[in-house]
Amino acid sequence: MKSAFLILTACFSLASTISSFGQAPGKINPGDKLPEMNTELKNVDGKMVSFHKAMDKNGLLVMFSCNTCPFVVKNEPVTKKVMAYAAAHKVGMVVINSNEAKRDGDDSYEEMKKYSKKQGLTVPYLTDNNANMADIFGANHTPEVFLFDGSGKLIYKGAMNDNPSDPSGYKKMYIFDAIDAAVAGKEMNPSATKSIGCSIKRKV
Repeated sequence: MKSAFLILTACFSLASTISSFGQAPGKINPGDKLPEMNTELKNVDGKMVSFHKAMDKNGLLVMFSCNTCPFVVKNEPVTKKVMAYAAAHKVGMVVINSNEAKRDGDDSYEEMKKYSKKQGLTVPYLTDNNANMADIFGANHTPEVFLFDGSGKLIYKGAMNDNPSDPSGYKKMYIFDAIDAAVAGKEMNPSATKSIGCSIKRKV
């Protein structure tokens, strides 16, 4: 009897350990609340911007991106459509550059300013020191999006559409559907898709 109790205890401890390590530290999932609401990141205009400031009536779209990733470049027309769609539906939006390992090159603050102007970005383009925000979100690719509804709940994360490798041939625009869901106060299905793009260049 005592042996059986010890075995059960060991199994319970193992299950607890597996559960505690089942989710990577900092990774957020659908249903989780927007983290770091009041943490400010530097925008390309020199001003400090928080998620709280950027959020609009129906939510906030957070996009991790950069200046030169081929997937980002191919999706620039899509990004512009997303900016317009979000604004029209009263969803705030920020673009975050977490490529800390390239701060002395293609993703320097000066290059970010040039990129924002060239692309006509109408939303804050923020620099993420040491990829801290990317680590908190669990973001690994550019582009990669996270949509929070008006209550600050994550309702969608992943790719903007079903064909990020060839955005001209997409059939499903996930992020539009997610924004529609946020406006309607509904759940998004699917609530998560696989993001495909360049890896975020964290500094080792």
